[in-house]
Amino acid sequence: MGLLILALAAAAVACSGGESAPANTSSPGDWEAITNTARGQTLDLYMWGGSSEINRFVDRIYGPILEEEYGITLNRIPVADTVDAVNKVLAELQAGRDNGGSVDLIWINGENFYTLRQANALVGGWALQIPNARFVDWDSAAVNRDFGLAVEGSESPLGSAQFQFVYDSARTDEASLPRSYIELGEWIAAHPGRFTYPAPPAFHGTRFIKQAFYELTGGVENWLGPLDETAFAEGSAGLWDFLADINPNLWRSGRTYPPDIASLNRLFANDEVDFTFTQLPGGIQAEIDAGVLPATARPFVFETGTIGDFHYVAIPTNAGDPEAAMVLANLVLAPALQAAKLDPANGWGDGLAISLDLVDGEDRVALQQVMDKLGGAAVSFDRLEEVRLPEVDQAYTLRLEHDWDVFIRQSQLAD
Repeated sequence: MGLLILALAAAAVACSGGESAPANTSSPGDWEAITNTARGQTLDLYMWGGSSEINRFVDRIYGPILEEEYGITLNRIPVADTVDAVNKVLAELQAGRDNGGSVDLIWINGENFYTLRQANALVGGWALQIPNARFVDWDSAAVNRDFGLAVEGSESPLGSAQFQFVYDSARTDEASLPRSYIELGEWIAAHPGRFTYPAPPAFHGTRFIKQAFYELTGGVENWLGPLDETAFAEGSAGLWDFLADINPNLWRSGRTYPPDIASLNRLFANDEVDFTFTQLPGGIQAEIDAGVLPATARPFVFETGTIGDFHYVAIPTNAGDPEAAMVLANLVLAPALQAAKLDPANGWGDGLAISLDLVDGEDRVALQQVMDKLGGAAVSFDRLEEVRLPEVDQAYTLRLEHDWDVFIRQSQLAD
């Protein structure tokens, strides 16, 4: 990324850094005091390390600004799964390490957020009061609830994501693409061995079956309330029938599944399967440029809708350097940095955590320019908005993962 973007991003953050937030026991308090305390700290950021492109973005973009503008050293600690960071926090708290913990900030959402909130292991309130929180649409249920649980300022959005399929236009005709799970089942039957999905609870695998659950049970609107055990048992029967029916025609006859999205991407790139998935609203150009996906790969969405949500950063209650953590959480919400993160040319393509309606002037123009230039390696933002589906109560996710293991994985092993 060029020095110009770095300079613009740093300037945007600096312009907001002089504001203050109300002080209380769960807030960042006076912002100037927070930044002064953070100077000289080392920020231990735990985040999924499965994407070299995302890792590089964090190191090259956030790291230098933290160092040069705030005197903070970024120590990015990659984990194979976010649950590893969650378990570290819980283990330290259980051992009585209530201060000076190893984890200052976690890239998190969904089940992992729910686990830490239920354990009262996250600092609350602060995310509503950092200066750049003014760019976040906290009134949106998509932002203020995560995994069915009210966020209440205990995590701050980093970006957004939306589930999309990816195909290779060099070997699959766009006109032949399935546009629903029903059509996908027909496609799989006609192309045995050419499709698979990550095994739940791997994130993309869970999202794949959850989206199928929405479609095959008449729509997400049937599941927006708390878990109804009777309705779920009756409604999900068709999902397990569908997944069992496609199983023999999956890659390796459904006897095994890729463990994660990186493994599925490799199968796709090696021409072993014809589809993979992405969560990047900014498109897959960064993964193409990095050689993870072929140059002719293209994302697409189902007519029946795709699940979209936000992802966040959160501070454990025993964080050793919580002030540095708040500084980074504030930094990533600066419009210039959100634009840089959205632009696949910088190695990510992540969706926005902030609302365009709350941004004006040159910042809004810069964001719009990035959105307008995404091209064929991205589904248009208008189209993504048209097919966007919400998340449902976390209890449904846990039941889907549990029942997939019972009705699909264990059933396959028994055969």
